[in-house]
Amino acid sequence: MAWRHKNRWFRRWLVAITFWFVPVLIVAVNEVREEMAYNNVDLHKSLASWELTDAQRAAGAAARCHGTSEEARAAGCPEDAIAATEVKHQEALNEYAHRKATLADYLWHAFVGYWIVPAAFLLVLGVLIGGIRRALRRPQHTPAPPSAEVKTTTHP
Repeated sequence: MAWRHKNRWFRRWLVAITFWFVPVLIVAVNEVREEMAYNNVDLHKSLASWELTDAQRAAGAAARCHGTSEEARAAGCPEDAIAATEVKHQEALNEYAHRKATLADYLWHAFVGYWIVPAAFLLVLGVLIGGIRRALRRPQHTPAPPSAEVKTTTHP
């Protein structure tokens, strides 16, 4: 019945790292939700803002320049205001993409640091302890002393 307990430490290690994955995943999901909510609000705020000069405001462009560039063109927004704002909107979109990439990079490093490294450490520790226990469990082999066999011959 020795097979029933074989690799028991390995099964325990698998259970431990599986259950450890749950809090790591909860923290990661909460971090992503909070950060992406902030990034979405910031992106929408940047995309909703329009850069208008005083002359354009005096001409009533503020009432016509809103939404996306296509919506602003359809509403009659001046092309120079659209061109100036499109640059700002593209910068906001680039910043949003950069933040998403940075968040993904951060989450990968957190996943490695909070789940993979502890799991690997526990695995190595288990292998080391298992090896030590196995070495202590087996008796050391001592060479047998040379036998002093005495040959006797019998004469019939």
